[in-house]
Amino acid sequence: MRKGAITREAILKALHECDRIGRPAFLEAYGFKEAQSYVLLHDGREYDSKAIAGVAHKYTEGRALKADEFSGGRNHAVAWLKREGFRVRFVRNPDWSRDEIILACHLVMKNGWKGLDAGDPQVQELSRLLRALPDDRLSPRSETFRNPNGVARKTFDIATQHPEYTGKPTNGGATDRAVLAEFLARPAEMSAAAELIWEALMTGSFRALPPADDGELEEYSAPEGRLLLRRHVARERDKKLRQKKIDAVLRQGAPLVCEVCDFDFEAVYGDRGAGYIECHHVVPLHVAGEGRTKLSDLALICSNCHRMIHRRAPWPTPAGLRGLLETRRSEA
Repeated sequence: MRKGAITREAILKALHECDRIGRPAFLEAYGFKEAQSYVLLHDGREYDSKAIAGVAHKYTEGRALKADEFSGGRNHAVAWLKREGFRVRFVRNPDWSRDEIILACHLVMKNGWKGLDAGDPQVQELSRLLRALPDDRLSPRSETFRNPNGVARKTFDIATQHPEYTGKPTNGGATDRAVLAEFLARPAEMSAAAELIWEALMTGSFRALPPADDGELEEYSAPEGRLLLRRHVARERDKKLRQKKIDAVLRQGAPLVCEVCDFDFEAVYGDRGAGYIECHHVVPLHVAGEGRTKLSDLALICSNCHRMIHRRAPWPTPAGLRGLLETRRSEA
């Protein structure tokens, strides 16, 4: 059995078989479920793309592929069907990201914690911005991605989760509730974060950010959203800015040690550690706009302390973390 070894003729035969016996019988006969993400478009009709691709193997390889033998996504069924010239359409949009929900929640807050209709100008504008939002999840989007109806529905998902709402909540998700809780706990900070995200989307500045390491970012706790976090990390990793900070400290005759725990890389590792230390941007995400970063905005800290700052929100300042460390030491 050669997976994917199907021809256009074989696919057309599978389509004809589906038309002949009907969709429910076709799916049941070969053990497939209705398509949830992709459909094949042919002669004005929609077909379950994975089932068609699997059954097409019967006409080239002697038997149909079983549902658990291949994927219905872009690496298998979709790729095979497109290769033979067929059109495949994505029908399910990716889940709302935290950044998107922050923007929607901000609209709801400004509207007195009430949902907004699809015709509201603010909903229309947010829909336009979200459709232009850079997507680092590499998820396909359908034609209805974040349209005004979807944005309006999300505002009601958020509004009906508010603790003062007395009716029956709509189907909001865990991230809706988490972002709402952050807005209720820190309204000024979350509003500022939403306004920064909105401004950056309007100007397109997020598109200039370097690619993010998703694995590493997952270890950072940042309720203000991934886009502001990416900007924060990019600033911390600006090699020229980091070196300017190091040079400024050395010119003052100060030792190159962690501002939190006094760890000295050169003292511990010798020449290998000479001149090395990490840089932390001390300005909170919700106030770190497009302005030029000053050296006073940066702190030099060791890798361990840097991780401890980013581990849980709200992030402590280096001075705050140092105070915690000194308290722990005094109690020991």
